[in-house]
Amino acid sequence: MLDATTRSGGTATASPRATAAELAVAVPPATTVSSAVPTRFAARCTRVLLSPYSRLSLLVVLLAAGACGMLLFEPQRLLTEGLPPQLSGAAAAAVFTVGYGVCTVAFVPRPLLNLAAGALFGSQLGLGVALAGTVLGAGIAFCLGRALGQDALRPLLRGRWLKAADGQLSRHGFRSMLMLRLFPGVPFWAANYCASFSRMGLLPFLLATGLGSIPNTAAYAVAGARASTPTSPAFLIAMACIALPALAGMVVAWRKRHQLRRL
Repeated sequence: MLDATTRSGGTATASPRATAAELAVAVPPATTVSSAVPTRFAARCTRVLLSPYSRLSLLVVLLAAGACGMLLFEPQRLLTEGLPPQLSGAAAAAVFTVGYGVCTVAFVPRPLLNLAAGALFGSQLGLGVALAGTVLGAGIAFCLGRALGQDALRPLLRGRWLKAADGQLSRHGFRSMLMLRLFPGVPFWAANYCASFSRMGLLPFLLATGLGSIPNTAAYAVAGARASTPTSPAFLIAMACIALPALAGMVVAWRKRHQLRRL
């Protein structure tokens, strides 16, 4: 076997076999270096795309696109033009339910959709379709807010009012959301996203939304079904059921406002 080095005139020179072994250890293969760079770049891009503020930006873009789409679609035409003639029965109810949920995510007012449900399907079926769309839209908004916005917005909850609202929804989620749904005043979409940014669970949120939306949704559905006879007792009772909870909600909010000021 040859030595690793041969001495010539006091100078050590590397043998060909030793040089090849050292180079194999010291210099990694070119394929390893070239494959490591894209891997690190992909990992860095993944971290950036999945960061809290990137997901929050995606949520803002989706909501803005949905709002623009609803402005172009003009869902209020349902009250005058109705559904396409090729849709009828269960298919029409299913399509309206899905459309109702998407519209609520895109900030379309629920009273308009509830009136349309009553006008298109009658009082009973309209109530069922509107409630199903309400729960669907609330669930979509909650999941979007929880997945895309919670991590970025929770560190910003530093104000006294924001912390109080977050603590109330996190500790007493079902009761708080039920009261928000029963007494109108807080926009539907705002309550959805506030709940998603808190630590409230999805199931209590959906249950409170479904139960708390029944009275108001029923009143609007009946009003939409009897809109052609505005002097009928059913229409007048429905309008009273719409106005009285709104008035009660304003009174409760006013009293709570003065209590918070005194505290």
